[in-house]
Order: sequence, then structure tokens, then C-alpha cells
Amino acid sequence: MIGQYKPLSLINDLQRELSNFFPSSAIANFDSEEWSPAVDITDEEDKFVIKADLPGVKSEDIKVTVENDVLTIKGERESEKREQSNNYKRIERFSGSFMRRFTLPEAANLEKIKAKTTDGVLELTVPKKAKAQAKPLEIKVEK
Repeated sequence: MIGQYKPLSLINDLQRELSNFFPSSAIANFDSEEWSPAVDITDEEDKFVIKADLPGVKSEDIKVTVENDVLTIKGERESEKREQSNNYKRIERFSGSFMRRFTLPEAANLEKIKAKTTDGVLELTVPKKAKAQAKPLEIKVEK
């Protein structure tokens, strides 16, 4: 007999095995009220762009901070009331709080970070600092 494929149970099994090696806060827990949004990060010529999928999260429920060169995105997606009479067959959408952290490179201009949300996607624009133009320096060679 072929068993039913349960991808989240496989992840939970892996998490239990890894818990001996890593602190529990480092691994996502699919049985809890916490979830982790998917993120894309691009490195463009003059800026870094971070896009986080946050469907169902209101802009006022998102908090973005920078401390010690670490960018933190926190928030919460309200959970829906699920009535037993709806006969759910599968529930994959997470609700509850989330947090993602990213160490920003030295080139990041922390003072000018901008954030906006559009259609459930948070977009952070992190401008790069202007590069100092390398000026050739001639060294006199003595005899």
C-alpha cells in the first residue's frame, strides 16, 4: 500500500532530527503560530531590492527596523476562524507572527531605506553608498 504524501510532516521529521544540532529558533516550526515569508533579494548597480511575499498582511501590521547593520522584517497575519462545518481537506496557509532578518553589506545606505507594499508584496529598496572615486597616487622613488 502506498502512503499519503505529507510534505509538511517530512519537514517536521527533519526538524526533530536537526533540533539536536541547532537552536529551535533557527528552524521554522510548521506546527506553531509562526511562519516565514518567501523573500527575493537582488543586487543592482545602485541598490539592493528585497521583496517579501506577505499576502493577507496589512501594511500597518508590518514593522521594518535596522540595528547594527541587521534589517528585520516583523509582522503578523491574522488567523481566520475555521468552522468545523467547512470540511477542510487541506490547510497550507500560515497565520500568526513572522520575522526575517538580513545582515546588510557595508555598501548599504541605511539612512535611505524605503519600504512599500503592493498586492501583498513588501518591497524594500536599500540604496548603495556612493563609491569614492579611486584617485591614482604617484609615489616618488628615491635613489
